[in-house]
Amino acid sequence: MKKIWTSLIAVLFILVLAACGSSNEEENASGSEGEEGGTKEIKVGATSVPHAEVLEKAKPMLEEEGITLTIEEYQDYILPNQDLDEGRIDANYFQTIPYMETQEEEKGYDFANLGGIHIEPIGVYSQKYENLEDVEEGTQLVMSRSVSTHGRVLSLLEKEGLIKLDESVEKVEATVQDIVENPKNIEFDTGVDAANLPQVYQREEDVLVAINTNYAIEAGLSPSEDSIILEESDSPYVNVVAANSEDKDNEALNTLVEVLRSEEIVNFIKEEYDGAVVPVSGDAE
Repeated sequence: MKKIWTSLIAVLFILVLAACGSSNEEENASGSEGEEGGTKEIKVGATSVPHAEVLEKAKPMLEEEGITLTIEEYQDYILPNQDLDEGRIDANYFQTIPYMETQEEEKGYDFANLGGIHIEPIGVYSQKYENLEDVEEGTQLVMSRSVSTHGRVLSLLEKEGLIKLDESVEKVEATVQDIVENPKNIEFDTGVDAANLPQVYQREEDVLVAINTNYAIEAGLSPSEDSIILEESDSPYVNVVAANSEDKDNEALNTLVEVLRSEEIVNFIKEEYDGAVVPVSGDAE
């Protein structure tokens, strides 16, 4: 009888350990919990420049708040949202509000904008032309295949007098089909991935190329010096920190946004990127 009781106690002990182990695994899968129940370990997806660099600067500041930040770097604009939706990362920091809304509509994502951090003025670059007056008739302009950026680039061209858009169309939603005046008969190529635009610029001498600032910087271009057209800092295309809607009140993620808007990070962005990246304040709606 004594042996039976000993065996039963041993079995119960093993079951208790197994249950504890399972509980720990579930906790680790959803992030470790702090004293007040807030997630203290967060994984944030970001494109390399400038987003991952800014996050690296924020790391020690988050450590002071008891938050450990892991940065997952990406070289494209598709995977950061896919991984966020599937729970591989807790938030991402790389996209503008129009792009996020387009992705939600197309993919069925349910994201929350936790706050705007900075603007990256998009620029038009050319090896051949130094100013707009020199652009020849029939010149090709290459821009990203992402429809969410088309209105942004076309609005920039319209502001500079190169084209005119249909007034009944919202600028942010404009496409090439909405051009009603094109005096220089500019041709548009909208079939290139954003990450490949610098290669097009380097390879094709006679074209105009609209390049997102993060990719321009990575390619060694200076938006303020090398572009022939540069979006102004009052652009509505603010880069935001995004999370799944269920995490909109997550304490650690909201602390991340507060840190990224802090005076120290704002000064870092201004000094590091010399106008190519412009910090913003307040919520981006």
